[in-house]
Amino acid sequence: MSALAELFSFACYALISLALIAGLLAAAWWLGAKSSSRNKQQPYESGVLPTGSARMALTVPFYLVAIFFIVFDVESAFIFTWAAVWEQLGLAGLLHITFFIVALLLGLIWLALKGGLNWGPSKEQLSDDQT
Repeated sequence: MSALAELFSFACYALISLALIAGLLAAAWWLGAKSSSRNKQQPYESGVLPTGSARMALTVPFYLVAIFFIVFDVESAFIFTWAAVWEQLGLAGLLHITFFIVALLLGLIWLALKGGLNWGPSKEQLSDDQT
């Protein structure tokens, strides 16, 4: 397929996608409710009147879990992609994925040594608090 034909296919795909998005946004605006009242502007809390602030401070372990999920999710995406074409990649692909996994494992070991995986009180902290 020539470069011009590929560009034309991509342009058609992009225009159809943009037209679909614009059509859905226009339909949502046209079909959506146009009236507004004080009650409609309030948050719905299952029939309970909202009190206090909606913002709550989350603990650090929550963010660590989120970051670990992202890191290992991206890692699994790379490994699954590699596994799908491992026969075509040969020894070079094996060396690259091995380096990738070893680098991630070294990072995980470093994080464990620095205490990044200690989310709760340790035995040492508990014994220090009791003395």
